[in-house]
Amino acid sequence: MGCTTILVGKKASYDGSTIIARTEDSQNGEFTAKKFIVVKPEDQPRHYKSVLSSFEIDLPEEPMTYTAVPDAFGKDGIWGEAGINAANVAMSETETITTNARVLGLDPLVPSGIGEEDMLTLVLPYIHSAKEGVERLGKLLEVYGTYESNGIAFSDENEIWWMETIGGHHWMARRVPDDAYVTNPNQLGIDYFEFSNPSDYMCSADLKAFIHENHLDLTYSDEHFNPRYAFGSQRDKDRHYNTPRAWAIQGFLNPEIKQDPQSFFIPWSQKPYRKITIEDVKYVLSHHYQDTIYDPYGPEGDHRSQRSFRTIGINRTSQTAVLQMRPGKPDAVKGIQWLAFGSMPFNTLVPFFTQITTTPDYFANTPEKVSTESFYWANRLIAAIADPHFKQHEGDIEDYVQTTMAKGHAMIHAVDKALAEGKVVDFESENQKLSDFIQEDTDALLHKLLFDASNLMTNRFSVSD
Repeated sequence: MGCTTILVGKKASYDGSTIIARTEDSQNGEFTAKKFIVVKPEDQPRHYKSVLSSFEIDLPEEPMTYTAVPDAFGKDGIWGEAGINAANVAMSETETITTNARVLGLDPLVPSGIGEEDMLTLVLPYIHSAKEGVERLGKLLEVYGTYESNGIAFSDENEIWWMETIGGHHWMARRVPDDAYVTNPNQLGIDYFEFSNPSDYMCSADLKAFIHENHLDLTYSDEHFNPRYAFGSQRDKDRHYNTPRAWAIQGFLNPEIKQDPQSFFIPWSQKPYRKITIEDVKYVLSHHYQDTIYDPYGPEGDHRSQRSFRTIGINRTSQTAVLQMRPGKPDAVKGIQWLAFGSMPFNTLVPFFTQITTTPDYFANTPEKVSTESFYWANRLIAAIADPHFKQHEGDIEDYVQTTMAKGHAMIHAVDKALAEGKVVDFESENQKLSDFIQEDTDALLHKLLFDASNLMTNRFSVSD
Protein backbone atom coordinates (compact mmCIF):
# COMPACT_ATOMS: atom_id res chain seq x y z
CA MET A 1 0.00 0.00 0.00
CA GLY A 2 1.12 3.55 -0.69
CA CYS A 3 1.13 5.39 2.65
CA THR A 4 2.95 8.32 4.25
CA THR A 5 4.20 8.42 7.85
CA ILE A 6 5.29 11.28 10.09
CA LEU A 7 6.57 10.77 13.64
CA VAL A 8 7.07 13.64 16.09
CA GLY A 9 9.26 13.31 19.18
CA LYS A 10 8.04 14.73 22.48
CA LYS A 11 10.50 17.66 22.51
CA ALA A 12 9.55 18.54 18.95
CA SER A 13 5.78 18.64 19.58
CA TYR A 14 3.84 21.64 20.80
CA ASP A 15 2.74 20.14 24.13
CA GLY A 16 5.33 17.46 24.87
CA SER A 17 3.25 14.68 23.32
CA THR A 18 4.65 11.89 21.24
CA ILE A 19 2.79 11.84 17.92
CA ILE A 20 2.72 9.07 15.32
CA ALA A 21 0.64 9.58 12.19
CA ARG A 22 0.07 7.85 8.87
CA THR A 23 -2.22 7.94 5.88
CA GLU A 24 -3.49 4.49 4.92
CA ASP A 25 -3.68 4.57 1.12
CA SER A 26 -5.24 1.88 -1.05
CA GLN A 27 -3.69 0.55 -4.23
CA ASN A 28 -4.29 2.54 -7.41
CA GLY A 29 -7.89 2.15 -8.53
CA GLU A 30 -9.07 0.82 -5.18
CA PHE A 31 -10.91 2.52 -2.30
CA THR A 32 -11.02 0.62 0.98
CA ALA A 33 -13.89 1.57 3.27
CA LYS A 34 -12.92 1.87 6.96
CA LYS A 35 -14.60 2.10 10.36
CA PHE A 36 -13.46 3.18 13.84
CA ILE A 37 -14.14 0.66 16.61
CA VAL A 38 -13.15 -0.54 20.06
CA VAL A 39 -12.03 -4.16 20.33
CA LYS A 40 -12.90 -5.49 23.79
CA PRO A 41 -11.21 -8.57 25.31
CA GLU A 42 -14.21 -10.75 24.53
CA ASP A 43 -14.03 -9.71 20.87
CA GLN A 44 -10.31 -10.43 20.46
CA PRO A 45 -9.71 -13.83 18.79
CA ARG A 46 -7.95 -16.49 20.85
CA HIS A 47 -7.04 -18.38 17.69
CA TYR A 48 -6.12 -16.10 14.82
CA LYS A 49 -6.09 -17.03 11.13
CA SER A 50 -5.09 -14.78 8.26
CA VAL A 51 -7.23 -14.36 5.18
CA LEU A 52 -4.48 -13.46 2.70
CA SER A 53 -1.97 -16.09 3.86
CA SER A 54 -2.07 -19.48 5.54
CA PHE A 55 -0.71 -18.06 8.81
CA GLU A 56 -2.49 -18.98 12.03
CA ILE A 57 -1.60 -18.79 15.70
CA ASP A 58 -3.01 -19.17 19.21
CA LEU A 59 -3.04 -15.82 21.01
CA PRO A 60 -2.62 -15.04 24.73
CA GLU A 61 -5.64 -15.36 26.97
CA GLU A 62 -5.67 -11.87 28.48
CA PRO A 63 -5.77 -9.21 25.77
CA MET A 64 -6.34 -5.55 26.56
CA THR A 65 -9.07 -3.38 25.09
CA TYR A 66 -7.84 -1.27 22.15
CA THR A 67 -9.11 0.97 19.39
CA ALA A 68 -8.69 0.08 15.73
CA VAL A 69 -9.61 1.26 12.24
CA PRO A 70 -10.29 -2.02 10.41
CA ASP A 71 -11.66 -2.58 6.92
CA ALA A 72 -15.39 -2.03 7.01
CA PHE A 73 -16.33 -5.18 5.13
CA GLY A 74 -13.52 -7.58 6.14
CA LYS A 75 -13.29 -9.55 2.90
CA ASP A 76 -9.45 -9.38 3.00
CA GLY A 77 -9.09 -9.73 6.76
CA ILE A 78 -9.04 -7.28 9.66
CA TRP A 79 -6.41 -4.65 8.73
CA GLY A 80 -6.69 -2.88 12.11
CA GLU A 81 -4.12 -0.23 11.09
CA ALA A 82 -4.01 2.19 14.03
CA GLY A 83 -5.04 2.24 17.66
CA ILE A 84 -4.32 2.87 21.32
CA ASN A 85 -4.66 0.15 23.95
CA ALA A 86 -5.73 0.23 27.60
CA ALA A 87 -2.10 0.73 28.69
CA ASN A 88 -1.90 3.87 26.53
CA VAL A 89 0.44 2.39 23.98
CA ALA A 90 -0.16 3.35 20.36
CA MET A 91 0.60 1.41 17.19
CA SER A 92 0.44 2.42 13.52
CA GLU A 93 0.85 -0.25 10.87
CA THR A 94 2.07 -0.36 8.22
CA GLU A 95 4.10 1.79 5.87
CA THR A 96 4.86 -0.39 2.86
CA ILE A 97 8.59 0.04 2.22
CA THR A 98 11.11 -0.97 -0.43
CA THR A 99 14.05 -3.32 -0.36
CA ASN A 100 16.44 -4.75 -2.97
CA ALA A 101 17.14 -8.01 -4.75
CA ARG A 102 20.30 -8.70 -2.72
CA VAL A 103 18.33 -8.84 0.52
CA LEU A 104 15.41 -10.77 -0.95
CA GLY A 105 17.80 -13.30 -2.44
CA LEU A 106 19.37 -13.91 0.95
CA ASP A 107 16.21 -13.82 3.08
CA PRO A 108 13.18 -14.32 0.80
CA LEU A 109 9.72 -13.14 1.74
CA VAL A 110 7.52 -15.84 3.30
CA PRO A 111 4.15 -16.45 1.57
CA SER A 112 2.79 -18.13 4.71
CA GLY A 113 3.93 -15.34 7.02
CA ILE A 114 2.29 -12.27 8.51
CA GLY A 115 1.56 -8.88 6.92
CA GLU A 116 -0.29 -5.61 7.34
CA GLU A 117 -3.55 -7.53 7.57
CA ASP A 118 -2.45 -9.11 10.84
CA MET A 119 0.05 -7.05 12.82
CA LEU A 120 -2.13 -4.75 14.91
CA THR A 121 -4.34 -7.64 16.04
CA LEU A 122 -1.31 -9.78 16.92
CA VAL A 123 0.58 -7.11 18.85
CA LEU A 124 -1.34 -4.10 20.22
CA PRO A 125 -3.58 -5.93 22.77
CA TYR A 126 -0.53 -7.43 24.51
CA ILE A 127 2.05 -4.66 24.95
CA HIS A 128 2.67 -2.17 27.76
CA SER A 129 5.30 0.07 26.15
CA ALA A 130 6.45 1.11 22.70
CA LYS A 131 9.66 -0.89 23.05
CA GLU A 132 7.67 -3.95 24.07
CA GLY A 133 5.77 -3.61 20.80
CA VAL A 134 9.03 -3.86 18.86
CA GLU A 135 10.07 -6.90 20.88
CA ARG A 136 6.79 -8.77 20.37
CA LEU A 137 6.54 -8.09 16.65
CA GLY A 138 10.24 -8.85 16.21
CA LYS A 139 9.80 -12.32 17.70
CA LEU A 140 6.81 -13.00 15.45
CA LEU A 141 8.80 -11.96 12.38
CA GLU A 142 11.77 -14.13 13.33
CA VAL A 143 9.59 -17.21 13.84
CA TYR A 144 6.91 -16.85 11.16
CA GLY A 145 8.33 -14.37 8.65
CA THR A 146 6.51 -11.83 6.52
CA TYR A 147 5.35 -11.77 2.91
CA GLU A 148 5.92 -8.02 2.45
CA SER A 149 8.28 -5.22 3.48
CA ASN A 150 6.85 -2.86 6.07
CA GLY A 151 7.56 -0.09 8.55
CA ILE A 152 5.67 0.03 11.86
CA ALA A 153 5.45 2.75 14.53
CA PHE A 154 4.95 2.29 18.27
CA SER A 155 4.62 5.02 20.87
CA ASP A 156 3.89 5.66 24.52
CA GLU A 157 4.09 8.95 26.40
CA ASN A 158 7.87 8.67 26.71
CA GLU A 159 9.15 7.53 23.34
CA ILE A 160 8.52 6.48 19.76
CA TRP A 161 10.05 3.47 18.03
CA TRP A 162 10.13 2.95 14.27
CA MET A 163 10.58 -0.64 13.07
CA GLU A 164 11.40 -1.86 9.56
CA THR A 165 11.33 -5.40 8.21
CA ILE A 166 14.31 -6.66 6.21
CA GLY A 167 13.56 -9.55 3.87
CA GLY A 168 11.45 -12.38 5.26
CA HIS A 169 12.69 -12.70 8.84
CA HIS A 170 15.07 -9.88 9.72
CA TRP A 171 14.19 -6.50 11.22
CA MET A 172 15.62 -3.37 12.81
CA ALA A 173 14.16 -0.55 14.91
CA ARG A 174 15.31 2.90 15.94
CA ARG A 175 14.07 5.18 18.71
CA VAL A 176 12.92 8.50 17.27
CA PRO A 177 15.05 11.34 18.70
CA ASP A 178 12.95 13.33 21.19
CA ASP A 179 13.77 16.67 19.53
CA ALA A 180 13.14 15.54 15.95
CA TYR A 181 10.47 14.44 13.52
CA VAL A 182 10.67 11.60 11.00
CA THR A 183 9.33 11.45 7.45
CA ASN A 184 8.80 8.06 5.87
CA PRO A 185 7.18 7.57 2.46
CA ASN A 186 7.13 4.10 0.89
CA GLN A 187 10.85 3.49 1.22
CA LEU A 188 13.10 1.86 3.75
CA GLY A 189 13.87 4.97 5.76
CA ILE A 190 16.42 4.51 8.57
CA ASP A 191 19.71 6.05 7.42
CA TYR A 192 21.85 5.57 10.55
CA PHE A 193 22.15 2.60 12.91
CA GLU A 194 24.28 1.66 15.92
CA PHE A 195 24.58 -1.98 16.94
CA SER A 196 26.15 -1.21 20.34
CA ASN A 197 23.40 1.12 21.61
CA PRO A 198 20.37 -0.98 22.69
CA SER A 199 18.72 2.03 24.33
CA ASP A 200 18.10 3.59 20.93
CA TYR A 201 18.52 0.75 18.43
CA MET A 202 17.16 -2.80 18.25
CA CYS A 203 17.36 -5.55 15.62
CA SER A 204 17.07 -9.27 15.02
CA ALA A 205 19.85 -11.11 16.87
CA ASP A 206 21.84 -12.15 13.80
CA LEU A 207 21.46 -8.95 11.75
CA LYS A 208 25.06 -7.78 12.15
CA ALA A 209 26.42 -11.16 11.06
CA PHE A 210 23.89 -11.27 8.20
CA ILE A 211 25.23 -7.94 6.93
CA HIS A 212 28.92 -8.89 7.27
CA GLU A 213 28.69 -12.38 5.81
CA ASN A 214 26.74 -11.20 2.77
CA HIS A 215 28.65 -7.98 1.98
CA LEU A 216 25.60 -5.76 2.51
CA ASP A 217 27.41 -2.78 4.04
CA LEU A 218 28.03 -0.40 1.13
CA THR A 219 29.68 2.42 3.11
CA TYR A 220 33.44 3.10 2.91
CA SER A 221 33.81 3.82 6.61
CA ASP A 222 33.22 1.86 9.78
CA GLU A 223 32.11 5.03 11.59
CA HIS A 224 28.44 4.26 11.15
CA PHE A 225 26.14 1.89 9.30
CA ASN A 226 23.59 3.19 6.77
CA PRO A 227 20.69 0.70 6.44
CA ARG A 228 19.30 2.51 3.38
CA TYR A 229 22.34 1.52 1.33
CA ALA A 230 22.31 -2.06 2.60
CA PHE A 231 18.63 -2.89 2.57
CA GLY A 232 16.80 -0.15 0.66
CA SER A 233 16.30 0.87 -2.94
CA GLN A 234 17.35 3.68 -5.26
CA ARG A 235 14.96 3.24 -8.16
CA ASP A 236 13.68 5.66 -10.75
CA LYS A 237 10.22 5.04 -9.31
CA ASP A 238 11.41 6.22 -5.88
CA ARG A 239 12.34 9.62 -7.35
CA HIS A 240 8.76 10.17 -8.50
CA TYR A 241 6.72 8.16 -5.99
CA ASN A 242 8.61 8.44 -2.70
CA THR A 243 11.37 11.00 -2.19
CA PRO A 244 9.21 14.04 -3.21
CA ARG A 245 6.89 13.34 -0.29
CA ALA A 246 9.73 13.52 2.24
CA TRP A 247 10.94 16.68 0.48
CA ALA A 248 7.51 18.33 0.76
CA ILE A 249 7.07 17.59 4.48
CA GLN A 250 10.59 18.66 5.37
CA GLY A 251 10.25 21.75 3.20
CA PHE A 252 7.32 22.84 5.35
CA LEU A 253 8.83 21.94 8.72
CA ASN A 254 12.36 23.09 7.79
CA PRO A 255 11.96 25.78 5.12
CA GLU A 256 15.49 26.99 5.82
CA ILE A 257 16.93 23.72 4.42
CA LYS A 258 16.95 23.44 0.64
CA GLN A 259 16.71 19.93 -0.78
CA ASP A 260 16.06 18.25 -4.11
CA PRO A 261 12.68 16.46 -4.36
CA GLN A 262 14.36 13.59 -6.21
CA SER A 263 17.33 13.22 -3.87
CA PHE A 264 18.16 9.91 -2.24
CA PHE A 265 19.86 11.80 0.60
CA ILE A 266 16.85 13.41 2.29
CA PRO A 267 17.38 12.62 5.99
CA TRP A 268 15.14 10.22 7.86
CA SER A 269 14.85 12.70 10.75
CA GLN A 270 15.21 16.45 11.20
CA LYS A 271 14.90 18.92 14.05
CA PRO A 272 12.09 21.33 13.06
CA TYR A 273 12.62 25.07 13.08
CA ARG A 274 9.75 25.33 15.59
CA LYS A 275 7.57 22.89 17.50
CA ILE A 276 5.00 20.84 15.56
CA THR A 277 1.23 20.94 16.12
CA ILE A 278 -1.63 18.62 15.22
CA GLU A 279 -2.60 21.15 12.55
CA ASP A 280 0.90 20.88 11.05
CA VAL A 281 0.52 17.11 10.85
CA LYS A 282 -2.86 17.53 9.14
CA TYR A 283 -1.36 20.01 6.69
CA VAL A 284 1.64 17.92 5.65
CA LEU A 285 -0.44 14.75 5.28
CA SER A 286 -2.80 16.72 3.02
CA HIS A 287 0.09 18.10 0.94
CA HIS A 288 -0.16 18.24 -2.85
CA TYR A 289 2.97 20.36 -3.51
CA GLN A 290 1.23 23.69 -3.01
CA ASP A 291 2.97 26.72 -4.57
CA THR A 292 5.19 24.58 -6.79
CA ILE A 293 5.05 23.44 -10.41
CA TYR A 294 4.15 19.96 -9.11
CA ASP A 295 0.74 20.91 -7.66
CA PRO A 296 -2.02 19.21 -9.69
CA TYR A 297 -4.44 21.94 -8.52
CA GLY A 298 -2.05 24.85 -9.00
CA PRO A 299 -1.45 27.40 -11.76
CA GLU A 300 2.34 27.26 -11.78
CA GLY A 301 3.10 24.09 -13.69
CA ASP A 302 1.90 22.31 -16.80
CA HIS A 303 0.32 18.93 -17.47
CA ARG A 304 3.74 17.25 -17.28
CA SER A 305 5.10 18.79 -14.08
CA GLN A 306 1.75 18.52 -12.30
CA ARG A 307 1.80 14.75 -12.81
CA SER A 308 5.51 14.23 -12.11
CA PHE A 309 5.23 13.32 -8.43
CA ARG A 310 2.83 11.29 -6.33
CA THR A 311 1.08 13.63 -3.89
CA ILE A 312 0.82 12.93 -0.15
CA GLY A 313 -2.85 13.95 -0.09
CA ILE A 314 -3.91 11.41 -2.70
CA ASN A 315 -7.40 10.42 -3.83
CA ARG A 316 -7.26 6.85 -2.49
CA THR A 317 -6.50 7.47 1.18
CA SER A 318 -8.75 5.22 3.24
CA GLN A 319 -8.12 6.65 6.71
CA THR A 320 -5.56 8.74 8.54
CA ALA A 321 -4.75 8.28 12.21
CA VAL A 322 -2.81 10.77 14.32
CA LEU A 323 -2.05 9.04 17.62
CA GLN A 324 -1.18 11.55 20.33
CA MET A 325 0.15 10.43 23.72
CA ARG A 326 -0.01 13.35 26.15
CA PRO A 327 2.40 13.41 29.11
CA GLY A 328 1.23 14.14 32.61
CA LYS A 329 -2.45 13.59 31.86
CA PRO A 330 -4.71 11.10 33.64
CA ASP A 331 -4.70 7.67 32.01
CA ALA A 332 -8.28 8.13 30.82
CA VAL A 333 -7.31 11.06 28.58
CA LYS A 334 -3.63 10.46 27.93
CA GLY A 335 -4.16 8.93 24.49
CA ILE A 336 -6.06 10.83 21.80
CA GLN A 337 -6.81 9.23 18.43
CA TRP A 338 -7.33 11.91 15.79
CA LEU A 339 -9.15 10.36 12.85
CA ALA A 340 -9.86 11.27 9.24
CA PHE A 341 -11.47 9.31 6.44
CA GLY A 342 -10.90 9.77 2.72
CA SER A 343 -8.65 12.12 0.75
CA MET A 344 -6.79 14.45 3.10
CA PRO A 345 -7.05 17.77 1.19
CA PHE A 346 -10.86 17.52 1.51
CA ASN A 347 -11.44 16.27 5.07
CA THR A 348 -10.89 17.10 8.73
CA LEU A 349 -9.25 15.43 11.73
CA VAL A 350 -11.51 14.49 14.63
CA PRO A 351 -10.11 13.66 18.11
CA PHE A 352 -11.47 10.86 20.28
CA PHE A 353 -10.74 9.72 23.79
CA THR A 354 -9.64 6.09 23.57
CA GLN A 355 -10.26 4.59 27.03
CA ILE A 356 -13.81 3.70 26.03
CA THR A 357 -15.99 0.69 25.21
CA THR A 358 -17.75 1.99 22.10
CA THR A 359 -17.36 4.58 19.34
CA PRO A 360 -20.01 6.85 17.76
CA ASP A 361 -22.08 5.16 15.10
CA TYR A 362 -21.27 7.88 12.54
CA PHE A 363 -17.65 6.65 12.63
CA ALA A 364 -18.21 2.98 13.48
CA ASN A 365 -20.89 2.12 10.94
CA THR A 366 -19.70 2.15 7.32
CA PRO A 367 -22.30 0.31 5.23
CA GLU A 368 -21.58 -1.09 1.78
CA LYS A 369 -24.24 1.19 0.36
CA VAL A 370 -23.19 4.84 0.09
CA SER A 371 -24.84 6.87 2.85
CA THR A 372 -24.43 10.38 4.23
CA GLU A 373 -25.11 8.85 7.66
CA SER A 374 -21.53 7.50 7.52
CA PHE A 375 -18.49 9.77 8.03
CA TYR A 376 -16.46 7.65 5.61
CA TRP A 377 -18.95 7.99 2.75
CA ALA A 378 -19.62 11.67 3.47
CA ASN A 379 -15.93 12.41 3.08
CA ARG A 380 -15.67 10.40 -0.13
CA LEU A 381 -18.61 12.37 -1.57
CA ILE A 382 -17.13 15.73 -0.54
CA ALA A 383 -13.81 14.93 -2.22
CA ALA A 384 -15.39 13.71 -5.46
CA ILE A 385 -17.65 16.77 -5.70
CA ALA A 386 -14.96 19.32 -4.80
CA ASP A 387 -12.04 17.94 -6.80
CA PRO A 388 -13.07 19.19 -10.31
CA HIS A 389 -13.41 22.78 -9.03
CA PHE A 390 -10.85 22.68 -6.22
CA LYS A 391 -10.03 26.41 -6.12
CA GLN A 392 -13.73 27.39 -5.98
CA HIS A 393 -14.36 25.06 -3.02
CA GLU A 394 -11.02 25.44 -1.22
CA GLY A 395 -12.19 28.26 1.07
CA ASP A 396 -15.26 26.34 2.25
CA ILE A 397 -13.15 23.29 3.03
CA GLU A 398 -10.59 25.37 4.93
CA ASP A 399 -13.38 26.94 7.01
CA TYR A 400 -14.78 23.48 7.74
CA VAL A 401 -11.39 22.19 8.88
CA GLN A 402 -10.83 25.24 11.07
CA THR A 403 -14.25 24.99 12.71
CA THR A 404 -14.23 21.25 13.30
CA MET A 405 -10.66 21.00 14.58
CA ALA A 406 -11.27 23.97 16.88
CA LYS A 407 -14.29 22.12 18.27
CA GLY A 408 -12.11 19.07 18.84
CA HIS A 409 -9.51 21.07 20.73
CA ALA A 410 -12.29 22.70 22.76
CA MET A 411 -13.63 19.28 23.79
CA ILE A 412 -10.19 18.12 24.93
CA HIS A 413 -9.58 21.37 26.83
CA ALA A 414 -12.98 21.25 28.55
CA VAL A 415 -12.49 17.64 29.66
CA ASP A 416 -8.96 18.34 30.93
CA LYS A 417 -10.31 21.25 32.95
CA ALA A 418 -13.21 19.22 34.36
CA LEU A 419 -10.88 16.43 35.47
CA ALA A 420 -8.52 18.95 37.06
CA GLU A 421 -11.49 20.25 39.07
CA GLY A 422 -12.33 16.73 40.26
CA LYS A 423 -15.46 16.35 38.17
CA VAL A 424 -16.66 13.03 36.73
CA VAL A 425 -16.55 12.83 32.93
CA ASP A 426 -18.38 10.44 30.63
CA PHE A 427 -15.81 10.04 27.85
CA GLU A 428 -18.10 8.15 25.51
CA SER A 429 -20.67 10.92 25.87
CA GLU A 430 -18.02 13.53 25.06
CA ASN A 431 -16.99 11.56 21.96
CA GLN A 432 -20.64 11.30 20.93
CA LYS A 433 -21.31 15.02 21.35
CA LEU A 434 -18.31 15.82 19.17
CA SER A 435 -19.45 13.25 16.61
CA ASP A 436 -22.88 14.89 16.46
CA PHE A 437 -21.29 18.28 15.85
CA ILE A 438 -19.00 16.86 13.15
CA GLN A 439 -21.93 15.17 11.42
CA GLU A 440 -23.93 18.39 11.35
CA ASP A 441 -21.01 20.43 10.02
CA THR A 442 -20.08 17.77 7.46
CA ASP A 443 -23.67 17.63 6.19
CA ALA A 444 -23.67 21.41 5.85
CA LEU A 445 -20.42 21.37 3.88
CA LEU A 446 -21.69 18.61 1.61
CA HIS A 447 -24.91 20.55 0.98
CA LYS A 448 -23.01 23.73 0.06
CA LEU A 449 -20.49 21.95 -2.18
CA LEU A 450 -23.26 20.14 -4.02
CA PHE A 451 -25.08 23.41 -4.67
CA ASP A 452 -21.96 25.25 -5.79
CA ALA A 453 -20.70 22.38 -7.94
CA SER A 454 -24.11 22.10 -9.60
CA ASN A 455 -23.79 25.75 -10.62
CA LEU A 456 -20.35 25.01 -12.10
CA MET A 457 -21.48 22.14 -14.32
CA THR A 458 -20.26 22.21 -17.93
CA ASN A 459 -23.79 22.36 -19.37
CA ARG A 460 -24.78 25.46 -17.39
CA PHE A 461 -26.21 28.48 -19.27
CA SER A 462 -26.49 32.05 -17.98
CA VAL A 463 -30.01 32.75 -19.34
CA SER A 464 -33.15 31.33 -17.74
CA ASP A 465 -36.90 31.94 -18.00
